Amino acid sequence: MRSLILCLFLIAALHATAQQDVQFSQYIFNGLSVNPAYAGYKGTWYLNTIARQQWTGLPGAPRTGGVSIDGPLRNDKDKAGMGLGVQVMADRLGPQQSYSLYASYAFSIPLNENRTKHLSFGLGVGAVQYHLDGNNLQYFDAEDAVFPGGGVNTISPDARFGIYYHAPSFYLSVSALDLFSNYLTSDYKWKGYNYENIRKTMHLYLSTGFMASLSDQVKLKPSIMIKDDLKGPTNIDINAMLLIERVFWIGGSYRTALPVWRKSLPSSLSAKNAASAIVEYYINDTYRIGYAYDFNINELANAQSGSHEISIGILFRSKKYSVSSPRYF
Repeated sequence: MRSLILCLFLIAALHATAQQDVQFSQYIFNGLSVNPAYAGYKGTWYLNTIARQQWTGLPGAPRTGGVSIDGPLRNDKDKAGMGLGVQVMADRLGPQQSYSLYASYAFSIPLNENRTKHLSFGLGVGAVQYHLDGNNLQYFDAEDAVFPGGGVNTISPDARFGIYYHAPSFYLSVSALDLFSNYLTSDYKWKGYNYENIRKTMHLYLSTGFMASLSDQVKLKPSIMIKDDLKGPTNIDINAMLLIERVFWIGGSYRTALPVWRKSLPSSLSAKNAASAIVEYYINDTYRIGYAYDFNINELANAQSGSHEISIGILFRSKKYSVSSPRYF
């Protein structure tokens, strides 16, 4: 039954020849994954690693891992700042795999004298390698030459753009990812045969949030993210996190979909998606560890055991790039 459900998802995705971008539950602690303008935002170099196992127990379920690092190239008091970021990502869904590498550049303009408010513009360029593993395909005729016995690859260049505004207690992020996906093909070619790939499609992101002080020890950070590929339902993440004693975050999110570009959702597609429980802990001024558990609240709930996501962050503090205000976002 579980294999049948996964096959249905794969068939639907192949028919559309596009897939949704991977969305991490802990994206609010790794802004570079959704906006290149985030590069250098923290005022010091920051390394983030993340691993996600989605739909645990479902054969061929998505698995994703990534590493990113970003920091300031120039952070002079009287000049605009510049940031650089690099992100490597690996994603697997059934017999298909993708590996991506992006380099991001951000130009940050201070909007006040004490440099606590900035407007940043970011550009990212990179490439995605798509891989189809023929050994993981199941077919009726084992000698059928139409299917590759090993694996086939194809590489597509890509670009992304973003704008990021932040103040000590507020942020606004707008970005567009996978800009070249609508103009370049990533289909596989093998011995004269063409294979349509579940490849990416362009996505628009809008995210905003603020920090509210509930007491000297507790702060509340509500936020929202809207993700849209202008083709299917619009994904909306509503998040709320509590910061306790400046070292411990606890909260959750609710993910749903709205038919913005269509009058109504198909009857077989539920608007409800998933809910997440998230915890983050700063071991000290350098190390952060986080965990998120997603549980589906749609028809897929009984076919798997939820999704697990863990992340580790390392903040390379230095006197040269010290910041006068905390980076809550």
